[in-house]
Amino acid sequence: MSFRPRWAALAAALVLIVTPIPRAAEAAPAGDQLSAGESALIRFRLPDEAMLRRLVAGGEDLAARPRTQNGAVLADIVVDGRRLAALTAHGAEPLQVIQRSSSGAARATRLAAQADTLHFLQAYWWTSNGKTFLQTQVATTATDDPDVEITVTWRTADGATGSFPLVRFEDSGEYQYHYALPQPMPAKPVQVTASSSLGGTSRAITPAIWPGATPPPAPTGYQKDFVDAYMTPVDIKARIKRLARQYPKLVDVINLPNKTQGYRRTAVAYLGDPNAAAVIVESVAFGDQGMNGVQVRTVDPGAANRPLSATYKDRVLTVRLATDGTGKTISTTDDVAAFISARYPQRFRAVVEEGSTGLPMPVAGPARLDDGLLGTEVPQGPWTVQALRIGKTRDGSKPGVLSYSQEHAREWATPLVTLEFAERLLANYATDPETRSLVDATDIFIIPTVNPDGANYSFNDFNFQRKNLVNHCTGATRDPKYRNSWGVDVNRNYTVGSYFDGYVGASANCLSGTYAGTAELSEAESRNVIALAKAHPNINLAMNVHSYGGYFMWPPGAYRADGRVTLPRPSIDESKFFLDSARRIVGAIATERGTVTWPSYTGPVADVLYSAAGNSADQLYYELGIDAWDFEVGNDRWNEATQQWEGVGFQPPFDEAHAESQEYAGGLLELVRVARDRAAAGQ
Repeated sequence: MSFRPRWAALAAALVLIVTPIPRAAEAAPAGDQLSAGESALIRFRLPDEAMLRRLVAGGEDLAARPRTQNGAVLADIVVDGRRLAALTAHGAEPLQVIQRSSSGAARATRLAAQADTLHFLQAYWWTSNGKTFLQTQVATTATDDPDVEITVTWRTADGATGSFPLVRFEDSGEYQYHYALPQPMPAKPVQVTASSSLGGTSRAITPAIWPGATPPPAPTGYQKDFVDAYMTPVDIKARIKRLARQYPKLVDVINLPNKTQGYRRTAVAYLGDPNAAAVIVESVAFGDQGMNGVQVRTVDPGAANRPLSATYKDRVLTVRLATDGTGKTISTTDDVAAFISARYPQRFRAVVEEGSTGLPMPVAGPARLDDGLLGTEVPQGPWTVQALRIGKTRDGSKPGVLSYSQEHAREWATPLVTLEFAERLLANYATDPETRSLVDATDIFIIPTVNPDGANYSFNDFNFQRKNLVNHCTGATRDPKYRNSWGVDVNRNYTVGSYFDGYVGASANCLSGTYAGTAELSEAESRNVIALAKAHPNINLAMNVHSYGGYFMWPPGAYRADGRVTLPRPSIDESKFFLDSARRIVGAIATERGTVTWPSYTGPVADVLYSAAGNSADQLYYELGIDAWDFEVGNDRWNEATQQWEGVGFQPPFDEAHAESQEYAGGLLELVRVARDRAAAGQ
């Protein structure tokens, strides 16, 4: 269907209900100047779709299909000088003079039109499970034109050719590059070129092999495969205890200094009916501290001119509503909530349920307070997070390597990775010279579950729980209907590049999945990671194990929105070390079952994933001088039948999680090898 009939129909539908923008007779000129009698085709950025509807209804000369970009609308409109001024006065921003009536040809734009030059940022190929793949990234110098289309053409050694389109990628409103997911190839590609819809071409290049590194093979009899099921924090604590008992000469257990809240919450109940009128009554103490099962009710005193009053006896809170001279109850929900909070501040707090403000308080109850937790076999008291310390020499004289996992509760596969890693180091120490060399040359620290409370909640109550269990919400956001949204994102609670410093990727909304907490390091979980690193200054490499997606990343991990200004970039030498080490570790991961972390998913967090304000790797790197990486285990899997890449999720079937534990434990072993080799080289 052509463009103009569709918009003509839209105009007909809108003209009766939309008022067009008035035409200004003598509006002050704005944007590009047009000479008297001259018209031009100009691309505008409109602030919203409502303005577009007004323009259509007003009969503007729209020359092409409007499109959206970052919430704004781009529209090409033929205007004269007066319409240009009127549109800019109403918020339209002229981006480009596409063509002037005086010349009949495209002219320079206000945004400084650029020549269309193409350049490959990446061109890599690899083989995985018998299939060859190619991935490319191409940048154009025509960065401000959202319509530039780029096509990559490939050729193999036997002369086979093909092509695929790239898509434009912007981040925080800034053009980055054009890219595509890895493309299956019939054989190794030996040449790629890129061309654009503006006529630009790149020079032909030869794709490089990725990652181009493999670890030494494991010897005959090498022991692995130590995990056989998902592990809860209770299971993990038992495994840590067993390893310490089994390998006393190689293992210390470190009790981290900040106990977490534990698997517990305050007890809460609706007093009344949330569908009519209700007050939320909550215990100040946790439910397991004697508040589960406490009852609360409102009663009619049955007499005239009685004040609002209450008694708490035998674990029952009875609120007697106020009455007027006729004996009718007159207390409102606001009255009752304020009264309970003021009368029993050490025992209860109460807020009006959303939608019930100012309504008459009904006679209701008894309602039973409960913390809502479903895990009957989980310890509920404060939790001591533990770390394993593995090494022959554990006195701080050897280079330290830190690996930690499950900052995010729902990432069940990640502790399997770190514990498989620990088991391999210990079980093979006596029989494998390479393992013995690694353990003798380094000092290894492992925190299998940073966020045990959230993990317990994920296993027992809500499997998609990301955050910890500390509830900083206030007022109506403490309504139990939000119970699965409470908590702090531990990996947004650190100090460098944080939300509190103006960086992007975290939130002040207590119900957000990326809630940053009340302040930097407000949470015991984040303080534990930093406390361990500070207490052992020999730690110079760290790996944060997350899932899912198959990323391999390092700092900078955050940027400010205005201009997409990242934290300082590593030096040239540091960047080379990060990438060279990544190649080694990605190669080690691939040896298990052919899983290859894509080159486009390998790099600084802020470039290959998103801005993650207040993440732990940034604090370790910028503040403590530790070279810090992030895994995202659980790579997309290629489905040969559908010719599509498919995701695996946070809690895949255990067979998949088991495979992830095996391949990424190999990656952690290569990280230790990097530490040993760097120390041996005197770096």
